[in-house]
Formats: sequence, C-alpha cells, structure tokens
Amino acid sequence: MTQVDPRRLIPRTDQLLALPAVQQARTRLGEHAVKAVVRDIQDQARRGDLPPDQVQDALVASLTARTTTTLRPVLNATGVVVHTNLGRAPLAPGAVEALISASGYVDVELDLATGTRSKRGVAARQALLDACPAAEEALVVNNGAAALVLATTALAAGNEVVVSRGELIEIGAGFRLPDLIASTGARLREVGTTNRTHLKDYEEAIGPQTGCVLKVHQSNFRVEGFTSAVTLSDLRALTAAKELPLVADLGSGLLAPDPLLPDEPDAATALSDGADVVTASGDKLLGGPQAGIVLGRADVVARMARHPLARAVRADKLTLAALEATVCAGASPVTRALHADSERLRARAERLASAVGGSVVAHDGRVGGGGAPGVPLPGWAVCLPEPAAEPLRAGDPAVLPRVHDGACLLDLRCIPESDDDRLLAAVRAALARLQDDR
Repeated sequence: MTQVDPRRLIPRTDQLLALPAVQQARTRLGEHAVKAVVRDIQDQARRGDLPPDQVQDALVASLTARTTTTLRPVLNATGVVVHTNLGRAPLAPGAVEALISASGYVDVELDLATGTRSKRGVAARQALLDACPAAEEALVVNNGAAALVLATTALAAGNEVVVSRGELIEIGAGFRLPDLIASTGARLREVGTTNRTHLKDYEEAIGPQTGCVLKVHQSNFRVEGFTSAVTLSDLRALTAAKELPLVADLGSGLLAPDPLLPDEPDAATALSDGADVVTASGDKLLGGPQAGIVLGRADVVARMARHPLARAVRADKLTLAALEATVCAGASPVTRALHADSERLRARAERLASAVGGSVVAHDGRVGGGGAPGVPLPGWAVCLPEPAAEPLRAGDPAVLPRVHDGACLLDLRCIPESDDDRLLAAVRAALARLQDDR
C-alpha cells in the first residue's frame, strides 16, 4: 500500500483564505499580511513542525493574536512620567475616544451650517485660549520643534535671532537648537556667556538686522553657582522699546503654574511677564498628543499662521481632536501620575511585593521629557532580582522596569491602578520564565 505524502494533506491556500475567520482577518489586517501568515503556517507544516490537520486551527489562532500595528503596549514601571522612548504622554480616555471619533470624515475645515470652508482646528485653539486666558490667539502645529522653527522663520528669516549662549541647548536625539534655528534662514546672534547673561548684552546686540529676541527654557539640565540670567519682564521692556517680538520657548507644555514644579515655566506666567508668543509641546506636561502649541499676541500668532511654512507643519485632524479633548478634560494621566499619593503608591507596591516575593524600597520618580530636571517625585518601588528585567520586557504585556544598582525596580506611579492585576500576572510569568531558564 502506497503511503500518502503528509504534505499533500496540507490545506490549499484558497481553502484557507475562504475560512470565515480568515475572511474577517483579511478585512482587519489586509490581504498582504494575511497571505504572509498563511504561507508561514503552510511552511511549518511542510517542514514537519505542524501536523496538517492542525493547520487551520494554527492559522486562525495566529491571525486572531495578530495586531494591526507592530507597536506594542508597555506598562511603564520606570517612575518616569513623560518617557520619550515610550511615546511621552499617555492619552486620557476622552482623548482616545476623540481620536476614534475623528478617524473618519469630520468637519475639520468645514462649516456644516453654511457648507463652506472654515478655519482649521478652531475648537482646539479655543480650548487652549479658554485654558490660558493670558493668550490672545493660539495655533497648533505638529510638534514643539516645529512651533519654534515656525516662530523664528516667520519673525526672523534672513535676520538675526538674539539668544543667550546659556540657552543654546541640545534637545532629544541629538538635535541642537542652533542648528534648528539656522535651518530656518535666520542667523543666531549669541549674547552673554554660558553661565552669565545680562540685559546690557541684549541691548548691545540688538540692531537693524534683529528679527526677534528668543528666551529658551534649558529643560534637561540646570546651571548652578555663579550664574545670571535676564527675566522675561526685563526683556519685555527692552523689546517693546525696540518694537521687536519676544519669543519664549517653554518646551514642557505647562499652561498654568503647578506648585509641585515651582521652577518649571508655564505659558500663562510667561505671557503675563511680557512674552509676545510662547511655544511648547503638547505631549509633555500638558499630557496630550504630539503637537506644537503657540500662544500669544493675536498679531504675532497671525503672522506665523500666514507664513507658507505653517502649511507644512500643520496638525492633522487626529492631533486636533485629541488635543481639544485633553485640554477640556483638564486632568490627564500625566497630571495624575505627577501628583500620585505616595502612601497609596506604597500600599500598591506592598501588595505586589507580597504576591511575588519581592521587597519594597523608597524610590524617586522623575518628570521626564526635559521637564523639571532634578525634581524628585517621592514614591516606592518593588525590588526584584536584576535578571527579571529581560523577561518582563519580553512578556505580554511588556513591562519596562528600572534597572539600578543590580536590582530590577518596579515603580507603579505611571501604571493605572486598574492595571495592577495585569502587572501582577506579567511579573509572575517573568519570574516563572526566569526560574525555568535556570
């Protein structure tokens, strides 16, 4: 009796593609992705790694588990609230809902009452103005760096931007402020020294070629000791007399003062102190999507909005929707994490430690994203063996701990309490895998 080659029993591609579960997956994942999974499952069966009668079940299981993006959700157990490597600010539920609502056709540039074209992002701009009454006008672009580039381009292209040497910073991923501004066609006019800049330095630098004066928050670092800097109030008197715009790049996106971060600049104070326009990020302390926020005098902001570059850096409908929802909601996940109760964090850490055999240690979180450098956020962390970090990162859900001084630390500050059970399951799975590897 002739034995049938097992490979002839492998279901054909057309048979597999006709399965109802596969048809649904084709709608969700796309034709190309589904066919690639089909070929992979069939190849496993041809190699003998999978019995032919299990091909259909394996295919359906693989497609069901497959997500529509390669980006993986991560439980942030580092204690760093605005974590750039994890996408900075996590969005509030209302902002997520707004994203979904705006994913189809929306009236982003349409007046439904008249059927005519309207201004873009009106609601998001109004939300910002309501949250920061010191501003006369607002503009939203696609990120913080774009907001600064647009300001220097619209106000000083071909002319000079006067800025203190102590504020010529390097931001994330190696981007340097001098290079960023120079790319706009403006020329930097550096004044003062790294640690000390005086009002007379600005006075002596301002001339017929000056386009604007720029004040930059130093963000990721602090200068201490023999230092001197000029305040926005003092600069305002000078720039007003010279009829020059005064631009303040705040970076962090704080709209109003926060007592927890007394040295962190905010838009309301900067405008009250005399800035004509402030630029900031939407995905840092504001807790919204990646966006560049411009607030300030109506004529200066309008000048920026009219510049041709404004079209190239404009925000899309999803950003505008999420930003509006974030500003209107007020309290974002970032705000809650920053102001998390230390004793509540300790109680949660103790429950987790008790369940997995870890210990609880004092642990200071950080703002992150360049905000409030050096400001500790007192809290607690679960201490596990350092080798647990790798299986935690590779698990499902992925958990990112902090590895420090030979220990794996889990700070629950940035993890919603509703995810505590998921975190517990992930830690148990990681420790079990660690034990098996031994």
